[in-house]
This record gives sequence, C-alpha cells and structure tokens, in this order.
Amino acid sequence: MDELEIINKYFRKLTKNNSSAIQLNDDVFFDKKKGLAISVDAYNEGVHFPNFKFPDLVIKKIIRSSISDLIAKGVRPNYYFISASGNKRSFTKKNLNAISKSLQAEQRKFNIKLSGGDTTYSNNLTFSLSVIGYTNKIVERNKSTINDDIYVTGNIGDSYLGLKVITKKINLSSKLSKYFIKKFYKPDLPYKICNKLNKFASSSIDVSDGIFSDMSKLINNQRLSFEIDVSKIPLSTRLKNYLIKNNKKKINYISKGDDYQILFTAPVKNRFLIKSISKRMNQKITKIGKIIANNKRNTIKISNKSSNASKFKGYYHKF
Repeated sequence: MDELEIINKYFRKLTKNNSSAIQLNDDVFFDKKKGLAISVDAYNEGVHFPNFKFPDLVIKKIIRSSISDLIAKGVRPNYYFISASGNKRSFTKKNLNAISKSLQAEQRKFNIKLSGGDTTYSNNLTFSLSVIGYTNKIVERNKSTINDDIYVTGNIGDSYLGLKVITKKINLSSKLSKYFIKKFYKPDLPYKICNKLNKFASSSIDVSDGIFSDMSKLINNQRLSFEIDVSKIPLSTRLKNYLIKNNKKKINYISKGDDYQILFTAPVKNRFLIKSISKRMNQKITKIGKIIANNKRNTIKISNKSSNASKFKGYYHKF
C-alpha cells in the first residue's frame, strides 16, 4: 500500500465528526471558529534527506518544507514544534550547535518561533515538525472549477538536480554544484505572496511530491481533469542550460518534487490581478495549464503531443 491508501482505508473514517480535519485530504488542520491552522510533517534520513553531513542545511530544508504547507494555504506560520530521534553520532555538540544557529537564522527569516518539542534516542535519525498559524480562511484543495487556469510560483526542477549532485549521480562544476545543492537544501519559498493567495486562488497545494502527482491530489475529489503544457513549466536559467548542454529531457527533471513552490488554480477573470501581484511583489508566477471536464484524462503536453500524466508520477511512500 502507499500512504494515500493507508489514510483512506484506516484513518479517514476516524475524522467523521471533525470537519477541521478536512477528511485528511489537505495538508493542514483548519479550525475556522478558532482561526487556527496546523500542519505536521515527519522526515527520515535516507528518505527525505540523503545524509546528515551538513546538519545546518538539513534543518533548513526541514523547516522550509514544513512551513511550506501553511504558506501554500495562504497562511503565515507563527510557531513551530520540533521533535528529533537520533544518537550520539548525529547529535554531537558540533552538530547541535550548527542546528541551533541554523534554526535561529530561519526564525529571523520567516518570523517564526520555536515553541516546544521532544528528543528521544534512536538508531535512526528522524525529525517531526508541527507548524501553527492563525487565519480565518485557507485556500483548500478540491475547490477548482472547469476552465480555471493552473499556475505555479518560482522555478521547478533545481532541487532534483541538486539531489543528483549530492548523491553523486552526476558531476558538475564546483559553481554549478553549489547552486543546485543550495536549491535542494534551501528552497526559495514564495513567502511574500502567501497572504495574497486568498485574493485570487480557487485551490492550492505545495509542490512536494512532484508537480503532476500534486496536481492530481489538488483535484482528487472533483470530477475534473487537468491539462498542463510542459513547455510552460518555468525553469531556472542554469537548469535550462544544463538540459540543453547534456541533451536531457525536461520532463524527467520537473516531475520529481522537493520544489516547495505553490501550485494553484484560479478563475480566468483573475489573470490581470495575478499578473499585477506577481509584478508588484517580485514573485515569479507562471500559467502552465487549465482545468478541464472529467471526460478527459489528466494530460500533459510534450512538444505538442499529449501524454497521460500518470506516467510521470512523483514520489510516493510505499509500505
């Protein structure tokens, strides 16, 4: 089974009388009456990050990945709780000092506060984060309508190439390696527009498991499909040059995840507003497709040829 099957079969029924859980089909808990939004994430060495050679960078990735869930819902994160399991090899004084300094820098950058947590001994290195924000409205999944535009913030694919560098699957120059490794550990979150998202988005999600698989999750309870043009998906100049120089296919680099950009839908009438906010806040936002009726499958266009999006699944936890 994969993670979605486990949730659907064993745990969704437990939230029957808890509307704030959103049937476990969104990335956050949201209590409208109390104005409270919460997200919870877990991270394992060897799964979410390759190793712990750079604890200061790993903790930055964990923090940014965690607060990304709230940001993609249009909520500014305020507090976080962190729990960690490890041993004396991972939690040396040197590593702990690096983690502390890195957390302090992330707190300043995103205006968040450490508010609690737990530590336990374990042979396996794991982290769990809970993030809290306050709001009276979120941008949910499954609120798209036919003909809505599909947008994504920032660039896609840099993080995956960074992972390939870290795991020594490819060799790049020192300058390029540093750039892509940085994008893996320190994704550029679209933090500036999070409190504007409610003004134009009908539905949203962060790109964590892959742009096509996350798009499928975004409309998974609706009788709708999506159509995305691969040529429109934004790349950084460095990734674009790498693909051209090495004759690599774009589709293999944009579908893997770990980008932590906001993938959202919006009514056609909001195009001008989105363009205006993008320019005013200096936040790259690109229209990449549209929502269509369910009589068509989820489709991606590659060089003007249509293909089934399910062929390009991102990451799924399998048990």
